[in-house]
Amino acid sequence: MGVEIRVEGLRKSFGRQVIWDDVSLTIPAGEISALLGPSGTGKSVFLKNLVGLLRPDRGHVYVGGGDVPRLRERDLYRMRRTFGVLFQDGALFGSMNVFDNIAFPLREHTKKGEAEIRRIVLEKMDMVGLSGSGDKLPGEISGGMKKRAGLARALVLEPEIILADEPDSGLDPVRTAYLNQLFVDVNAEFGTTFLIVTHDIGTARVLPDNLGLLFRRGLVMFGPREMILSSTHPAVNQFFNARREGPIGMAEEKDVAELAAENAPAPPPAPIPPQLMPSDGRIRPSMHRPGEWLAAHGVTPPPGSFVDENGRDWRTEWDALVAARRHPRP
Repeated sequence: MGVEIRVEGLRKSFGRQVIWDDVSLTIPAGEISALLGPSGTGKSVFLKNLVGLLRPDRGHVYVGGGDVPRLRERDLYRMRRTFGVLFQDGALFGSMNVFDNIAFPLREHTKKGEAEIRRIVLEKMDMVGLSGSGDKLPGEISGGMKKRAGLARALVLEPEIILADEPDSGLDPVRTAYLNQLFVDVNAEFGTTFLIVTHDIGTARVLPDNLGLLFRRGLVMFGPREMILSSTHPAVNQFFNARREGPIGMAEEKDVAELAAENAPAPPPAPIPPQLMPSDGRIRPSMHRPGEWLAAHGVTPPPGSFVDENGRDWRTEWDALVAARRHPRP
């Protein structure tokens, strides 16, 4: 099962440049969370602080009871085994074939024999759709295959947390959809905690259980997907609905007209799409009936919410899935 990450009062700067000043959030154990924000807001820097590759100016990062910025080197090395990391470009070793890239953490961090390593690697390659590609070099495979190889490598030590840094970068929409489905299926199978940094609004709207937005040296909002996608907060509304109107511009400096537009009422949120389901149709423990959070907080769903491209209302579909689980066919 996954592990909770609790961040308190995190501040990070490089010289006089403050990246963010006071970030606090809890990434729930066993759930899929995504962190977004305009370029330059420190999303990748945030991931590096979580695993201790960078140390914050102040604040705490609690993972499994330890405070990452204050761990000794030996304890930090041990704690990092809690994480699997999927880097933006896959970060495969160019001189190693796909099999050896995926096997590398097992050979580096365990005393397993080659027969056991082969079994684990082939299992993970099959899981991510790379069966038969083990002998290929990274230069001989596509960008999507590199991402899947990177995910397989992140999985071989069976981490409790997976951090993914812009996994959809450079992928076309179809490959992005396949990768998102892999994340959902891995979470459903193992209960792994996911934190995904992305720019892709399509991914953010259908994949995670929780969403967050970094902007102007801070965390604007973090919480359940429905809370974020129904929000009328100017920056949140603008970003997650991909609109030009709002406080996020091409630059931090704004003229009088832009500042006036910032204070204008936010337009209504776009319809909230259904959340991506696991391939086998099961309901993940962290999933809830579409509209449940909205109903509990007295928020009316935007018109057209929870209806998929085939016209199916997933509130009805959800009820059918729950009924089928309660009364399975003999």
